Amino acid sequence: MTTALAALPAGDWYRVSVEEAAQRLGTDPHAGLTEAEAAARLARYGPNEIREGKRRGPLRMFADQFTDFMILVLIAAAVVSGAIGDAVDTVVILVIVVLNAVIGFVQEYRAERAIAALRQMAALTAHVVRDGRSHTIPAAELVPGDMVVLEAGAAVPADLRLVEAAQLRCEEAALTGESQPVEKHTRPLPEDGLPLGDRRNLAFKGTLVTYGRGRGLVVGSGMDTELGRIAGLLSTEEEVKTPLQKRLARFGRTLSVAVLAICVVLFFVGVLRGEPLLLMALTAISLAVAAIPEALPAVVTVSLALGARKMADKRALVRKLPAVETLGSVTFICSDKTGTLTENRMRVEELYADARLERSVAPALAQAEPWTTLFRALALSNDARLTADGNVLGDPTEVALFQAARAAGADPRALAERFARVAELAFDSERARMTTLHREDGGVIAYTKGAPERLLPLCRARLGSAGEVPLDRAGLEAVVERMAADGLRVLAVACRRWPAVPERIEPEHVETELVLLGFVGLLDPPRPEVEEAVRLCQSAGITPVMITGDHPATARAIATRLGIIDEGAEVLTGRELARLDMAEFERHVERVRVYARVAPEQKIKIVQALQDKGEFAAMTGDGVNDAPALRRADIGVAMGVTGTDVAKEAAHMVLLDDNFATIVGAVREGRRIFDNIRKFIKYTMTSNSGEIWTIFLAPFLGLPIPLLPIHILWINLVTDGLPGLALALEPEEKGVMKRPPRPPAESIFAHGMWQHMIWVGLLMGAASLLTQAWSIHVGSAHWQTMVFTVLTLSQLGHVLAIRSERESLFRQGLWSNPSLIGAVLLTFGLQLATIYVPWLNPIFKTEPLDAGELVFCLAMSSVVFFAVEIEKWLVRRGVLYTTSARAV
Repeated sequence: MTTALAALPAGDWYRVSVEEAAQRLGTDPHAGLTEAEAAARLARYGPNEIREGKRRGPLRMFADQFTDFMILVLIAAAVVSGAIGDAVDTVVILVIVVLNAVIGFVQEYRAERAIAALRQMAALTAHVVRDGRSHTIPAAELVPGDMVVLEAGAAVPADLRLVEAAQLRCEEAALTGESQPVEKHTRPLPEDGLPLGDRRNLAFKGTLVTYGRGRGLVVGSGMDTELGRIAGLLSTEEEVKTPLQKRLARFGRTLSVAVLAICVVLFFVGVLRGEPLLLMALTAISLAVAAIPEALPAVVTVSLALGARKMADKRALVRKLPAVETLGSVTFICSDKTGTLTENRMRVEELYADARLERSVAPALAQAEPWTTLFRALALSNDARLTADGNVLGDPTEVALFQAARAAGADPRALAERFARVAELAFDSERARMTTLHREDGGVIAYTKGAPERLLPLCRARLGSAGEVPLDRAGLEAVVERMAADGLRVLAVACRRWPAVPERIEPEHVETELVLLGFVGLLDPPRPEVEEAVRLCQSAGITPVMITGDHPATARAIATRLGIIDEGAEVLTGRELARLDMAEFERHVERVRVYARVAPEQKIKIVQALQDKGEFAAMTGDGVNDAPALRRADIGVAMGVTGTDVAKEAAHMVLLDDNFATIVGAVREGRRIFDNIRKFIKYTMTSNSGEIWTIFLAPFLGLPIPLLPIHILWINLVTDGLPGLALALEPEEKGVMKRPPRPPAESIFAHGMWQHMIWVGLLMGAASLLTQAWSIHVGSAHWQTMVFTVLTLSQLGHVLAIRSERESLFRQGLWSNPSLIGAVLLTFGLQLATIYVPWLNPIFKTEPLDAGELVFCLAMSSVVFFAVEIEKWLVRRGVLYTTSARAV
């Protein structure tokens, strides 16, 4: 019969004593559970595994790709096209639809592997004590109440309330964002609502023991662990649609309604004029098929894929194609500090000795006292070691001190041989210091380093350039406060000489009557390229925000250095954030630039609040704690080198060089891609508008129906095809990074685009109808072929003119996009083939034009090109679209 466990709110185990925890868990803190009790609890609580949520099968995932509104419209267009006998257009549409479905399926299938990556983080085996004996068992068999033994190098297999901690330190950066190993202890912490990183008497599943040893009682297993809680967040947190998906969905709905209305009117007007019923039905249906831009999904996919390939060359790997465009709309980039904005390694930033502050370490500095003794202390009172390949291994703080000593010319290996270590007092969190004793010139010298507030009271003097001088404690404390305010972790270093090794190697005896050597300030430094990247983001209208699990003072110092905030700006802590409800927080969220000591669910709260305010938020990060927010953000950006598999699987994009600056290049590419998609929509919808106006207005002008269904479908196929796809390769516009992000609610037709589509479409229709009227007037039997040719070639002139929204084609250079020129020439050749290849004439219902008719067609079709060039000239002079013109 299993023991009933006493209820305790999840996460509150840090507040109770070891004895109370053991009592509530119904376990012996020395002998552990019995095997029988462990088996009963395993049956009750289940295996210690991360459960996966209900997942869609591959078939359902593939079927879901066909639920997008634009895809449904295209499928309907394919059915209509097939019904009127146009197999080519039907095949083209269906191939495009299936291609998009395959790409979407592959992307989603990869994204669903995030939970599987979480499972891999857990320890495979665990060292437990049951029935008073040690066992190694599969970690999945751990149950609440088990006694787990921890050793350096082991992964923590479950959430533990520590009952023993001998110099135990755990690496929790992936879970909490803390940049250095956390010193653990067993004392209860009565304070309510402590952040995860401050629960020093707990060890968490999936973290790593870096130093020391310990034992702990399992208080959470499987999904009841902090890691399991994140997995739960990740499995329930849905992704939001990208700006492009939202815009295209609105575009598709608007277009389908408008086209349907126009085609119905056209059908009835034609019938009332006496046109054959079947001809008008086929014409109306053909026009409906032509008006739907079936190449749009293909152009979007090709644009995003080419952009993704280009970004991969610049060290940014795109996992979800629509996210490429999202970067162009991003207004806030929420970035984790550790490993993203900083180097994820400790470094000595400042040194203070002999009433002097130094910010650089050089051999010349160590030539005089007290600097000589200070650097010797850093080298000798240190457990870091140098490997054969030149790397330094050890605790991050010790490594930083070791490297500072080497930079000052102190050779730790040579010093260790000359001044052999004879005794030591290891570091513990209660004393907050450590001491090593070394032989020196017939005597012994003790070096002590630790927290200034614990070490200064033990000092009787400080070492100056001329020897010992009196201690000005108030002045030294002010120095420490100033260094700490800069976000530095401050260590004090002192020494004491002995004639021989002390008889009692005890803190109370050895760590007294010390002589202060100086202070060392350490920091996980900002990446050197990030400051410029932050500045570029700000110039592009993007607000960088730091979100970290680290201390507020450290977060403030790093953010100030990088230019994210100014001196004295607000830093919001996780505890303060927890007290704000969502409505109150949303009133502040757009002003806060730095968050410190936050929990994983709070990162989601921040991203969601920004989205509720209409912002588009990117989230960068590398840890397990970032994964739910990465998935919830409009675009999640994971670090490729230091990032966990969980973060990479949840993210939309992975930075292969962990370089925040790479995001700037990604934003630039995202803006270029969206510009090119806009150009394609402008091109194809203006072309379709021209076709609609030509056919719709002809009856009202007393002219016969100018085009046959085969002409409409041919124009639609050749002009929307290669020339439209080649627009995806268009280079970026000038000043692309000097304009603000697109407003999230901005219509895809903004900045004069809808006006352009209407008037240029009317101009195409006018040129075509004028050609028809003139050729009928002069008695030409080829009037229909001439209208067919003018409409086709007008669209080719149009695609050349809209390569830039402002710049003239003559300034851009005709060959700056060779793919487009090639596509235009090929389409021109195909159009001439339908006119002059004899066996194509009966298929396309065309007749060869004489030289005069062809020249007339070329002249009429060039009107559109020159008209659009004039439009761009007026835009450059500020005459047109001034209220919606882009900043450049």
